[in-house]
Amino acid sequence: MGLAYNVYLNAKRIYGCKTCKTHLADHDEIISRNFRGQHGKAYLFNSVVNIQQGEAGERNMTTGRHLVRDIACRQCKEVVGWKYDRAYESTEKYKEGKYILEQELLCQVN
Repeated sequence: MGLAYNVYLNAKRIYGCKTCKTHLADHDEIISRNFRGQHGKAYLFNSVVNIQQGEAGERNMTTGRHLVRDIACRQCKEVVGWKYDRAYESTEKYKEGKYILEQELLCQVN
């Protein structure tokens, strides 16, 4: 299996895990800031790094039923958001394969 090395992003604005400061996402990967999570404001990202994915499960959300999985920081194991695996509503298909990171669980890393 080998060692899992963290990815270090090289960008102007980097979002990291609030608990351990591990790099999670480049600000330029934000698709939308118009999301809400369990802890308040959340961002939809095209891609993230240094995460572990949980088991997929169906959830009823504000915008309908989705197949999602929690994502956690690979370093400290704190849940930082979720990944959309499947959207059942045709208007929500753009979310498939995308990631939500909750603002309250993030910090700016420079």
